Amino acid sequence: MVARVALVTGGTRGIGASIAKALKAAGYKVGVNYGGNDEAAQKFNSETGIPVFKWDVSSFDSCVEGIQKFEAELGPVEVLVNNAGITRDAVLHRMKPEQWKQVIDTNLGSLFNMCRPVIEGMRARKFGRIVNISSINGQKGQMGQSNYSAAKAGEIGFTRALAQESARAGITVNVVAPGYINTEMVQAVPKDVLEKNILPQIPIGRLGEPEEIARCVVFLASDEAGLITGSTISANGGQYFG
Repeated sequence: MVARVALVTGGTRGIGASIAKALKAAGYKVGVNYGGNDEAAQKFNSETGIPVFKWDVSSFDSCVEGIQKFEAELGPVEVLVNNAGITRDAVLHRMKPEQWKQVIDTNLGSLFNMCRPVIEGMRARKFGRIVNISSINGQKGQMGQSNYSAAKAGEIGFTRALAQESARAGITVNVVAPGYINTEMVQAVPKDVLEKNILPQIPIGRLGEPEEIARCVVFLASDEAGLITGSTISANGGQYFG
């Protein structure tokens, strides 16, 4: 069988990089999007051989143009993983309008910006796999993250609606909601905060690994996962059941 084409946004670092590498190892023809870190993107490309494409997922026009370039090189997108995201943390009474807008546009607006240019092709081919990477904080909320929690909760609502629209066309749309994962972002948390405040909340007693999130995505992207749509996999070590 010809390898299916997969696109991962925010795919050159952290969870996104692990997803891209796992999809490639599973036999997919993978390319990744990234937003701004050219050095990390080139390092990822040289280490993996996976093509990298730079565009701003918060801009619809940039996504249309970027996806056109991607598909010209790799072929029509059959598997889309919306992983790109940012944080601009602040308590609401100190949050600036731009902190709200940047997070909503990048984390939630990007789902429309990325799905809209590929959904018609998926419908025409009667096959598609869309996996949206949300967060435990979109399920339970998090102090200082009203913008991030709102966006990540919105991803779940978007997923459930699009899953219903797309089911008869052979397209599944699902969410993976990671908890605390051992990435650069979490490694930057002071060790005492991690050990006293975060790890005690996780029943399995450890951080998740990016590869564990990637395995969830590879399964949801597979032909064998056709029965599962509109679902949320909570990959958080038992910290929250949502």
